[in-house]
Amino acid sequence: MRQKFQGVFPILATTFHHDGTLDIGSEQRLIEHLLQAGAHGLGLFGNASEGYTLLECERDELQTVIVKAVNGRVPVIVSAAHSGTDAAVRLCRKAEDLGADGLLVLPPFYLKPDANGIFDYYAAIDMAVHIPVMVQDAPLMTGINMTPGLLARMDRDLKNVRYVKVEATPTAPKVGEIVRDISSKFTVFGGLNGQFMLEELGRGARGTMPGSDMTRHYVEIWNHFEAGDNEAAWSKFTRALPLMRFELQPGMGVSAMKHNLVSEGIIESARVRHPTRSLNPESLSELQWLRERLSCA
Repeated sequence: MRQKFQGVFPILATTFHHDGTLDIGSEQRLIEHLLQAGAHGLGLFGNASEGYTLLECERDELQTVIVKAVNGRVPVIVSAAHSGTDAAVRLCRKAEDLGADGLLVLPPFYLKPDANGIFDYYAAIDMAVHIPVMVQDAPLMTGINMTPGLLARMDRDLKNVRYVKVEATPTAPKVGEIVRDISSKFTVFGGLNGQFMLEELGRGARGTMPGSDMTRHYVEIWNHFEAGDNEAAWSKFTRALPLMRFELQPGMGVSAMKHNLVSEGIIESARVRHPTRSLNPESLSELQWLRERLSCA
């Protein structure tokens, strides 16, 4: 699949049974729900997927199931980073072999190499694969600042590195800088659960990668923006913002997203894997109120 990636690409939640084993049936229902909600693509194994809790064999099983279920209807972008360059190359090649349409790759943040080391990491991946690579610029998580100069070098010298997901706050100014001053080929996506989606789109971003429980709302915002109806886009966005904000609280977002999906009857269990946190009763009550408020808006 070689079309340009753009639009709303929810990060697919990894669904578990109550005992913590993979729930393939819920995963397949979630995929159909997201596609019916209008998702333009899907992201696998990011933070909202609890990719950090999965064994390699589980990743392989899930990707095989997901690619088969999607069946080419939308692009599938797979997170495939590692703290070691050789291992990252191996994971990226395997993801491509299993049907990924693109790769979402964090920098190697364990040892935090300098700009040349980061470039060499992405260059090794670039030479090893034949599908687009999206650089994940997420310094709040990695502690690595992807400078405009480093991104410009990737833009100039790496043929498959064609996308960047900007999660470096404040996101909108950096999106604008990349679009205006750096990129000849980069397409910019936003993240952080869409908290600054409209500001990012206004500066030239062409997509967002939120969690997978509010896809219908993000798609409506996207459609209004694309139609040039900024008033409707902002109206919808401000109604959804309290729930987006709730889900951005550290350690609470994945559990909240899963509880929302359970409440809609899409997945069986809100089970998360430790060290992902589960919501306590007070937080569940707050979440229910926000969910009901949005559904009535």
